[in-house]
Amino acid sequence: MNEAHTVSSRIRHAVPVGPVIIGGGHPVVVQSMTNTDTADIEATTRQVIELAEAGSELVRLTVNDEDAAAAVPHIADRLDRAGCNVPLVGDFHFNGHKLLARHPACAERLAKFRINPGNVGRGKHRDAQFTTMIELACALDKPVRIGVNWGSLDPQVLARLLDDNAARKTPLPVETINRQAVIRSALESARMAQDIGLGADRIVISCKMSRVGDLVAVYRDLAAQSRHALHLGLTEAGMGDKGIIASTAALSILLGEGIGDTIRISLTPEPGAGRSREVKVAQEILQALELRSFTPRVVACPGCGRTSSDYFQVLAQQIQAQLDAAMSDWRSRYPGVESMNVAVMGCVVNGPGESKHANIGISLPGSGETPVAPVYEDGEKTVTLKGDGIAEAFMERVRAYVERRYGSS
Repeated sequence: MNEAHTVSSRIRHAVPVGPVIIGGGHPVVVQSMTNTDTADIEATTRQVIELAEAGSELVRLTVNDEDAAAAVPHIADRLDRAGCNVPLVGDFHFNGHKLLARHPACAERLAKFRINPGNVGRGKHRDAQFTTMIELACALDKPVRIGVNWGSLDPQVLARLLDDNAARKTPLPVETINRQAVIRSALESARMAQDIGLGADRIVISCKMSRVGDLVAVYRDLAAQSRHALHLGLTEAGMGDKGIIASTAALSILLGEGIGDTIRISLTPEPGAGRSREVKVAQEILQALELRSFTPRVVACPGCGRTSSDYFQVLAQQIQAQLDAAMSDWRSRYPGVESMNVAVMGCVVNGPGESKHANIGISLPGSGETPVAPVYEDGEKTVTLKGDGIAEAFMERVRAYVERRYGSS
């Protein structure tokens, strides 16, 4: 974890969510959200387990109607029987005050409530309905995420700021007012929650935006104005490469500045696809920034005219797949293995140097060159592999290295 993040997180409130702690200098938490109909108990349970096995440390469920609220305790029971202890977060919009009051078992089995102040109620009903939810959270000692979304911003907050801005001698750009409104909505709601009785160590704040520049600007201001734990995420990030790149750009800037205590990558999945990819992207961002380690990393060169054969590419893919598959077993047997670096390099230009920097690495011959490949372990050359069985022999060396280096831990 870099120094900037450690300093920033240390002054933020630590919020316990079941066995997970958000903020307070603890590692950045990865979370995700189901897209099943929560009332479908079997499908939702299956997806929660899938996300938890992928590495999601919190999983959020949509709780939008009576059937969904009634299903939550049954989902929690099934997860318990499956040995899956991932905390569940209830996502409430419009009618959360009614659902939580009518379904006490749902409220009890959820580890955290998510409230959107932009649609918890309108006019005179807004404060009463917000109060109902916060009082329930207080009674059950549940943390709350006050999650403001630019797409569902409280119109009263925005209107008030626009009126104030219009009265200025030199009005600010509307874009600036929009950002201020998002922050104001979050902080005013957090203060109101504390006035009702919810502790600062039970509040997480998020201000979701859909553009990278807006998200960075809002969270920089939010971090400066508040000590609450912060949930980061670019909302409506999009599909595939676009969503991954935009989310990575935004979150890398903020996490690099020490801003953010839990993250979610809101990718639009391909039709029929699962949700695990967004968990893996979140983990990759944190690992690339050296904030956390989740699985051993394979360093591989991009290839060039010296590596026109796909030999090293296939080997790199095989090694990464084997490491990923082994982690469920290795994580408990070999503490620290998740931080291991493996280099699979294609030729002699950068191969030996990168291999020496890795825990274990191989420098393969380029295309058309003699099939001789030195292996380096902890910076020292240990063996030279030759012939057609280089791939299998190196994989055996990796397994032996893991046992020797991390088994004694």
